[in-house]
This record gives sequence, C-alpha cells and structure tokens, in this order.
Amino acid sequence: MNVTVGVLSTSWIWGSAVFYGVLLLWIVKRIPWSVILRERGIQHLLFGSAALLVLLWQLRAGVTDYLTIYFLGLTTLTLMFGWDLAVLVGSVVMLVMTLLGVESWQMLPVNLVCNVVIPAWVSITVLRVVEARLPKNFFVYMFLCAFAGAGLAVGVSGLSMALILWLDGIYSWAKIYHDYAQYLPLIMLPEGLINGIIMTGMMVFHPDWIRTFDAKIYIDDQ
Repeated sequence: MNVTVGVLSTSWIWGSAVFYGVLLLWIVKRIPWSVILRERGIQHLLFGSAALLVLLWQLRAGVTDYLTIYFLGLTTLTLMFGWDLAVLVGSVVMLVMTLLGVESWQMLPVNLVCNVVIPAWVSITVLRVVEARLPKNFFVYMFLCAFAGAGLAVGVSGLSMALILWLDGIYSWAKIYHDYAQYLPLIMLPEGLINGIIMTGMMVFHPDWIRTFDAKIYIDDQ
C-alpha cells in the first residue's frame, strides 16, 4: 500500500528520510560491489528484476483518495539477492515510479520505508526463523519462505502505512479498518501466490539465481 499524495506531517516524512538514509549508507557499505561488477550474470538479474518490478508496480488499485495497493514482489527479490540488494533494487524501482509521476516526491521517504524496507525485512526474518527452527527441506522453503513469507510481508507493509496514517490523524482507525485493514487477507493471498509461483519456478529450473537457496542442501541431500 502506498500514499500517493502529500498528506503526512513533515515529522513523519523527515523521520522516515533520516532512518532510510542511515540504513541505505549501511547497505551500500556492506554490498559486495566487486562481485557485482565482475559478474555479468548478476548484473543482468538485477536489471531484469528491476524492470519487471516497474511493470508489476504499474498494476495498482485505489483504495481511498490517498491509498493505492499493488503487488510488491519484495519477497522474491529478498530470497534471490538477499535483504541488502533487495532494498537497493526496490529503492531504485520506487525512485523510477516517482520520476514517472506515479508516486509523490513528498511521500518518497515514507513509501521507501513502508513498501521496500519493511517487506524485505519481514521476508528475511521469516527465512532466518525457518532456517533456525525447521529442517532444510524444499517444500518448507517454498511454502513458508516464499508463499507465507510474501503474504506476511505485504500484510505488515500495509499495516505499517495504515498505522502511520492513523497516528498522524489522517484517517480514523474505524475508516482504515473499514476501507482497508479488513481486506488485508485478500491482498496477502495473491501476493503469496505470485511470489510462490515465481520462486518455485526458479528453484526447479534456475536455483543458481537464488542467493538464499542451496540446491545441494534443499534437493540433492534430501
């Protein structure tokens, strides 16, 4: 869910900008740029994923005057590239959407935090919990990390934006619940389905594209 026009107070916007800026600096420092610059295959995957995400984010529906919903796809990016590169690619796509006039420049920091950082963080958290507590199994990874992880990511992302609008006094919680929150499960299901289908295809045909998936462990050793 995104805020498409400038309705939030400056404190939320500047607070989001500072948080995102600090996080971005940390991400840029830890990304293995030498590997990315050396490997053409990784570059093609990054650029291709960004292009597909731009197209995916064009498919959106309006919920209220200020809110829109669309498929995020951040779980697939996170599982493919890791949390750091997923945030970077998602940020580039959000910037492109803003340059195209689809998103508001004023809302860019908040949109980056709620629709890029948070879903990527939820996705990697689900992965880490699954890896720590459950056996390394193809179907566990597919259903929990891809399907369930994507649904949970878009749910938390939507709730984070809804909470900001409520805390800032833009909407009452009754209106947010009536117009959006009660329909979150209906949004989470197709998000999980799309990410799950894409990840399943890559796990079967191109497991080498997925940074967080080791085919030897998840398939060969089973």
